[in-house]
Amino acid sequence: MLNKIKNGLVVSCQALPDEPLHSSFIMGRMAVAAKQAGAVGIRANSKEDIIEIKKQVDLPVIGIVKRDYEDSDVFITATMKEIHELHASGCDMVALDATNRLRPNGQTLNEFINEIRSTYPDMVLMADCATVEEVFEAERLGFDCLSTTLMGYTAESQGMVLHANDFEKLRTILNRVSTPVIAEGNIKTPVQAKRVIELGVHAVVVGSAITRPQLIAKDFAQAVESVDN
Repeated sequence: MLNKIKNGLVVSCQALPDEPLHSSFIMGRMAVAAKQAGAVGIRANSKEDIIEIKKQVDLPVIGIVKRDYEDSDVFITATMKEIHELHASGCDMVALDATNRLRPNGQTLNEFINEIRSTYPDMVLMADCATVEEVFEAERLGFDCLSTTLMGYTAESQGMVLHANDFEKLRTILNRVSTPVIAEGNIKTPVQAKRVIELGVHAVVVGSAITRPQLIAKDFAQAVESVDN
C-alpha cells in the first residue's frame, strides 16, 4: 500500500449526507476522474463508498468512517464498529483519529489501537493527527504512517494552518520521525502539494480543492462579488 502511493497524489473523494454530491455512485465516478488525472490513491468515507470506488478503479484506498458520537468529539473511525465496517470494505489502509481526545465510552487511543491489533493484526493503520506532539505519540504507538489531517480542526490545534511559515510544523515532524508521513489538511494548490513532496513527505492527500465543487465555486463567487462596480 505505502509503496504504491509513494511520492504521489492521493485524492480524497468524500461527500457527507448534507452535501450535494453525496452518493456512492458519484464518489465512484470521482475516483475514476482522479485516476485519469494521475492520482495514485483514493481516500474515501464509508463502507458503501469504498466498495463502489474499488469496483471503478484499481487504486489503493485509504478508508475512514465518519460518525458522530454524543460522548466524544472523535468522529473519524472512532470505535470498533467502524473498524469492522472498513475491514469488510476491503480498503487497503484504515485512517483513524489519533488525537489525544478520548474515544466514545472513554476509551484511550492506546486502548483502541491494542483492540484493533488484537482483532485485525494485519490491518494497515494511518494516524490522523492535529498537533506535532500527537504525531510523535502515534509513531510511538506503532502506526504504519502518520498524517496531519486534523491540524487546525481540534481545540488543541485551533489556529494552526499546515502551510504556515513554509510548512514549519510539517518540517519539524519530518526531522523527528522515521515512520512515513502523509501531508493532508488545507492543501489547496498544486504549488503546495509540490512543496510537501519536496520537503520529503511520503505522499500528499488533497480533498476539498479537488472534489468539493460547492467549496471551489464559493471561492470564485466570493471573488467576483468582492469587485466594487
